[in-house]
Amino acid sequence: MATNRPLAWALGYLESRKNLAGSACGLVGLGLTLAGVAGAYWPVVIAGLYGVGALVAPPERAPVPVFPGTAERLGVVREDLGRLRDYVAEVELPPAAGGKLGEVLDLYAALLEPGWVTEALATEPDAVHALSRAIRLDVPECVDTYNRTRWWTRLTPGGESPERHLERQLSVLFEEAERLTAGLQDREARRQQTHTTYLEERGRS
Repeated sequence: MATNRPLAWALGYLESRKNLAGSACGLVGLGLTLAGVAGAYWPVVIAGLYGVGALVAPPERAPVPVFPGTAERLGVVREDLGRLRDYVAEVELPPAAGGKLGEVLDLYAALLEPGWVTEALATEPDAVHALSRAIRLDVPECVDTYNRTRWWTRLTPGGESPERHLERQLSVLFEEAERLTAGLQDREARRQQTHTTYLEERGRS
């Protein structure tokens, strides 16, 4: 790879603004030479004009960084959900918590299902962030904490059970996902109402 760097630099310079501007000025010097103006110093004139053109050429513009769009981010979140499902499938959970976890994951899957819901979600970066955080951090942390706490509870029983804590945590996450869904529905309803109002006003005019 290192041996290609000089070649890549040379090819890049050939396409650069400095080379193009210098070459244009060099052609002017060649024209002066053919016209007999440069005389015996024509190499100096051509080289000098090339150098002047290269110096006055505008600097190269740094390429604008390309960031993944929301659609691409949702694709990654969808893959993360698949990995989360694989993880929790290997964990033994009590029936109540397992049922609630299934509801949470099913709601996440419905939000990420390609279609109009995903299209609406893609216009809400905060909602995408919240969903991603829940899948990548909140749910795994709930399940992992339950496993670790359950082990310690066997040694020192007492207090509220880890199962109950897990159920409460998953209920909170489910409610958050429901609020996110309701927010998307409300925005779509307002969008429809706005379009209806526009059509009605256009019809009256």
